[in-house]
Amino acid sequence: MCGIVGVLGQHEAAPILMEALKRLEYRGYDSAGIATINGKTLDRRRTIGKLVNLSDMLVHHPLAGKSGIGHTRWATHGAPNVNNAHPHSTGGVAVVHNGIIENFRELRSFLADNGIAYDTDTDTETVALLAQYYCDQGMTPVDAAQATIARLEGAYALCFLFEGEDDLIIAARKGSPLAIGYGDGEMFVGSDAIALAPMTDQVTYLEEGDFAIVTRTSLEIRDAAGKIANRNPKTIQIDASSADKAGYKHFMAKEIAEQPTVLQGALAHYINDNATAVTLPDPGVDFTKIERLTMVACGTAFYACLVAKYWFEQVAGIPVEVDVASEFRYREPPVTNGTVALFVSQSGETADTLAALRYMSGKADSILSVVNVPESSIARESDLAMPILAGTEIGVASTKAFTCQLTTLALLALKAASDMGRISDAELAKKLVALRALPGVMNAALAIEDKTRDVAAKLSEARDILFLGRGSMYPLALEGALKLKEISYIHAEAYASGELKHGPIALVDKHVPVIVMAPRDRLFEKTVSNMQEVMARGGKVLLITDKQGAQEAGDGVWDIITMPEIDDFLAPILYAVPAQLLAYHTAIAKGTDVDQPRNLAKSVTVE
Repeated sequence: MCGIVGVLGQHEAAPILMEALKRLEYRGYDSAGIATINGKTLDRRRTIGKLVNLSDMLVHHPLAGKSGIGHTRWATHGAPNVNNAHPHSTGGVAVVHNGIIENFRELRSFLADNGIAYDTDTDTETVALLAQYYCDQGMTPVDAAQATIARLEGAYALCFLFEGEDDLIIAARKGSPLAIGYGDGEMFVGSDAIALAPMTDQVTYLEEGDFAIVTRTSLEIRDAAGKIANRNPKTIQIDASSADKAGYKHFMAKEIAEQPTVLQGALAHYINDNATAVTLPDPGVDFTKIERLTMVACGTAFYACLVAKYWFEQVAGIPVEVDVASEFRYREPPVTNGTVALFVSQSGETADTLAALRYMSGKADSILSVVNVPESSIARESDLAMPILAGTEIGVASTKAFTCQLTTLALLALKAASDMGRISDAELAKKLVALRALPGVMNAALAIEDKTRDVAAKLSEARDILFLGRGSMYPLALEGALKLKEISYIHAEAYASGELKHGPIALVDKHVPVIVMAPRDRLFEKTVSNMQEVMARGGKVLLITDKQGAQEAGDGVWDIITMPEIDDFLAPILYAVPAQLLAYHTAIAKGTDVDQPRNLAKSVTVE
């Protein structure tokens, strides 16, 4: 969850660290800090809250030195206060950490037995204390770091800085991502390649269990067995401007607006020139041998899987199981022959999803993934990884990544249906032509923004909001409720429309807006019946539908948002737009922090 950066540079490190941390702030904003070595002296600065507080502190209390490490924190162990902020430092060792040290209490006992006390509530402090203990035993910094890491249980991305060693950073990775960037007589470390993009486009990703010894002119990587495992650098293609708001007030607003463009790129990547076939990356997948598809994800990606379940079952005829990653492996589900596992993650580093993938490895016939970061752990450990090509997404509430996930999954379902003979070539071509038209339709849908702003001003006064949807619109109702909760802090719940009378209707009164997502499809009339049940009990219905749906069912509703007409198959992708815009403008009306909502971070890399 936290953001890590390290610099061995030719220039003052503090400004470089701060700029890189700004690009990683979406990973955590409970507190932040940096440590540098000036000559032989190790010093640090830490503040609570957002990164601007650290920036202000450095104006009045600057840090000199061309070597340093930095951190922006999402709290796991210990409250977000200055004492618990990273870097943690003791004696001549400073450490930044992303992850959870599961045996930190045991390590504290060991340290206490050796007369070493702790000052913070964090698990990370034990790492610094242990490394200092080994240094005091006469070990070199490299050996001390390696001895420390050998005793750690749990997940971590770690960077060590040692006093008196201004040309050395030790980095290690187990469960949490970490990358090393190459400069001209400089080296960089980052928990995300986006942090390194302004400094370099040459990056080596550490693999599970790697231990890296970094100097300005060299990189030595040792694998989990201690063997030299130097890995070839890769060229990253992250536009340095992708972390800028480009004139928008918030990253979320920018990323909502980017959806037509990124969808067009994703469609061009997977659909052949004459729109007659879906092309997959090598080695592909033989859908004719699939007996069952197990889909696993977290949060918004889980809702994308729920939509895709309808597509795979209805269009391709493949039985689908969808599971929340955080529960999946602990349930220890049996895996039958012919099962293919599909994992969806924006970052490709989601800890629970990665753990579920590793559970299925060797059990499922093959492992597929749908990710936004092609070099991520989930992508690398899959038999087939399909990039969604959404570009860098900074806003915590996922928008363009969600619609690109849906689009990629829709294409995969169509490919499966075609390969299995479930749809004709003519039907496939018709669907692909409709998909190619989707960016234009989505661009037209963005014109509802003024309407959603007006409606959101009224929604912002509510304490509770319900979302309803049927069929593939039910997961969109879930996504709409999640978006609203994430950034406006209004309690929102979503239900399949037909379940309303089985309990949730007890919540309905004139104070609870009910948002009904209902394009004029084959389930429309049933959804309208449920909507009428709400209205008969004084409920305020916001109907999100198309022109025909508004004409047929608009009488008596509280308000209507009218969407462009769309093929039923593609409606879940298009109807993500009003869900996103309603959440965004409701949050604006309430004055909450849209891009960095409380208690949340973008990339969940701890269990």
